[in-house]
Amino acid sequence: MTMDRPNDTPAADEQPKPAAPASGEVASAATPGAGGGSAPAAALAGSGTVPTGSGEVPGEARLTVLAGPTAVGKGTVAAEIRERFPDVWISVSATTRKARPGEEHGVHYLFVSDEEFDRMIADGELLEWAVVHKAARYGTPKQPVLDKLAEGRPALLEIDLQGARQVRETMPEAHFVFLAPPSWDELVRRLVGRGTETPEERERRLETAVLELAAEKEFDVTIVNASVRDAADQLVKLIRSPNISGKS
Repeated sequence: MTMDRPNDTPAADEQPKPAAPASGEVASAATPGAGGGSAPAAALAGSGTVPTGSGEVPGEARLTVLAGPTAVGKGTVAAEIRERFPDVWISVSATTRKARPGEEHGVHYLFVSDEEFDRMIADGELLEWAVVHKAARYGTPKQPVLDKLAEGRPALLEIDLQGARQVRETMPEAHFVFLAPPSWDELVRRLVGRGTETPEERERRLETAVLELAAEKEFDVTIVNASVRDAADQLVKLIRSPNISGKS
């Protein structure tokens, strides 16, 4: 099921074509190999899957997993939902990267040291974790997710592709939503425009984005983020309608 996809957006099985660098700032992204839509095994190196037991969710609450390419606006859509729909609980990921300007510990992320992240893995505290963009590690604390689902409260994970694949293994009953950009050019514009990465980091993220976009077909539903408010409205409708599932 694809929601509000503009006509110029590539289909999931098409290889995205990197845009030309803007004023020499962004290098062209690499083209994935012949492996098709899934990222190669090397792209998943350094990720870990943490078992969660039966994975069954009490009551009618269902976990929703939101993923998509870098700079597509996952965090912005999640922030919109947090502000306008307080009944939807949004998990706060742990990360070893440094906070960006305006980010708050415990609100946007749990900013932890490498040593603390190692401890969380060793103690089985993470539902999923991965090395993202060949740089920092990100992970989802497990117990808060299970607690909210046990309370019957709608829960949303805003994570990367590697993490979404891990959650599908341990909690296949979750609903997986792919957030797509209106076009590849718009994705590049957003990444350059936010100005939070060096040229080298932007190039690395664009290389990863090609693989992330090719994985769209792995998800139950696609929402195109042409408008943050509209994307948030569509996602909340899906979260509150547990009978909506599968692809069409």
